[in-house]
Order: sequence, then structure tokens, then C-alpha cells
Amino acid sequence: MTMDAEIAGAPPLTVAAGTMVVVVGPSGAGKDSVMAYAARRFADEARVTFVRRVITRPADAGGEAHEAIDADGFRRRESEGAFAVSWDAHGLSYGIPRETLGDLAVGVTLVANGSRSALPAFADVFTRLKVVLITARPEILAARLAARGRESAEAIAKRLDRAAPEIVIAADTVVIDNSGALEDAGEALVSLLASALSREG
Repeated sequence: MTMDAEIAGAPPLTVAAGTMVVVVGPSGAGKDSVMAYAARRFADEARVTFVRRVITRPADAGGEAHEAIDADGFRRRESEGAFAVSWDAHGLSYGIPRETLGDLAVGVTLVANGSRSALPAFADVFTRLKVVLITARPEILAARLAARGRESAEAIAKRLDRAAPEIVIAADTVVIDNSGALEDAGEALVSLLASALSREG
């Protein structure tokens, strides 16, 4: 859900100078790992920022580094217009801080971990949007999910069945297959971001 732009003193929600790169993909595809790889490569590049999301889960829950918040606090900040984009998925709430719009306004390339269900909201807010779909072969996804030990084999099979028909539809979508070495997928994302920098430079 995008937030109301009619907030006193708030800038318009749509900006066009920089590019918002939204990384999406099914569970087990390795989004966090691929993004972390690219983040290390761009650690000294001020023109690339990896967005720190606000999420209603504990800070020590693992995965990406995020700002932890409880449900009431999230809804309060959401009502105050603190998020450029916010959405709910898998029992959690996620927010992209509104401050990211300032970075885009001066030409910074932003990289955010997103959700396929939230892409319409991202498209409403970010006029220069690139979608990166991180994926992997079904048997690779199943093996990675099993290694986490969070779900039974039956639950994993149902999850993969639900995910199979989902297709990302966007004007500018790039698919990166992370079935093999992390370095291969990571370098693909690095190359994509470098190209975005070149165009914006």
C-alpha cells in the first residue's frame, strides 16, 4: 500500500532522478545472499544505497539487516506517512522509509528487497523502477528450504506449487538465476547496478 501524499511539509511521493531497483523472488532463491554480495562490491560507492527496511520482526531473526518494530508502532508510522511503500506478507509488515525519496531525487540508485505482491505499489511511487527477479530451479528451491529446517517436506511442496504460477509483470524486469554459484548471480546483479550508474552518471 502506498501512503497518502497529502501530508503537511512532505515532498511528492513520485520522483524521477534516480532508479529504484526492487529485488523479488520466491523463498529459497537466495535474494538476501545475492543482495549482500552486491552490497559488498558497492560498499564504497555513495551513488548506490541498499535500503534498510522497517519490518515487524525481531532484529535478531536472521536474514537481512532491518529496523525492527512492533505492529502498533508500524501502523502508527504508516499513518504518519513514514513509508514511501508499505505492504503485508507472510504475517509481517514491511516498509520502505520515505527518506529514500530524497536519495532518489539526487540521482542515487536504490536497491530494495521487495515482494511481488507489492510491485504495483512500487510502480505507483517510483517512476524509474527496475525489477530484478532472483529465481532458481524448483529442486534447488526445495533443497534450500529443507536445509532451513522450518517446514516439512509436504509444506515445502505446497509452497513451491503456490509459487510456480506467479509471474512478475513489469516494464523493466531482469531475471537472475541463482541455481548455481552465488558469485555468478551476484556478479549479474553487480553488472546491472553498474549499468544503472552509467546511465545516470
